[in-house]
Amino acid sequence: MINTIEQFGRNAGKVWNVLNNSNNLLTDFKLMDLTSLREYELYIAIGWLAKENKIRKEGEYFRLDNTNLTNQIGKNAGIIWRFLFKEGDITIHNLLFKLRIDEKEIYSAIGWLARENKIKIKKDIYKIK
Repeated sequence: MINTIEQFGRNAGKVWNVLNNSNNLLTDFKLMDLTSLREYELYIAIGWLAKENKIRKEGEYFRLDNTNLTNQIGKNAGIIWRFLFKEGDITIHNLLFKLRIDEKEIYSAIGWLARENKIKIKKDIYKIK
């Protein structure tokens, strides 16, 4: 698993470039194919871009535009941040188990928090800054 905030930003750039050079709406599967990102990497990048107000989701498709993901990703980012503040260091698996939030949504929220520079990541352990 990737574990640096810098890499998250590079992956967000890959997604932005693919969407910018595409005339079509793209699904997550097509984005993974065109960027060579794994699913969790893609969703972290989507969260990062959502925080930057650069990505929009329409049904199953993503495109560059003002985001409509703030309510979903931003809300989950807040839940995760508060949980990390209370609990301290935690793994993704524990977040999934304890919060019962969909895995893609957790990764998107992590991307959002990473873009806000509010989390630290060390060997798959997440904690607030």
